[in-house]
Amino acid sequence: MKKLIALACLGFAVVVSAPAFAGAQHEKMKGCNKEAHGMKGADRKAFMSKCLKKDYVLKSEGAVEEKPTASVAPTQQNKMKTCNADAKEKGLKGAERKAFMSSCLKG
Repeated sequence: MKKLIALACLGFAVVVSAPAFAGAQHEKMKGCNKEAHGMKGADRKAFMSKCLKKDYVLKSEGAVEEKPTASVAPTQQNKMKTCNADAKEKGLKGAERKAFMSSCLKG
């Protein structure tokens, strides 16, 4: 009977503490994602691995980070809209349009 009570108490402790740990880990993941902004591939994977360790301190803790504006960092979708409008305005078709779009989207 004592074993059953001890097991029930242990189970209760795990159930009660799990959401608190999950919330802290979720917040850490969000912070790491903010710091990893712009990284890709193996660099991002290595950073996230290092960042999620418990001894890593987030750079943005306590600081409010502003999101970049559209004029500073245009998205691919915005670039596509602008380039399409420019190509249409110039009346480009076929290979000329394709070459123009390629150079426009790169720069």
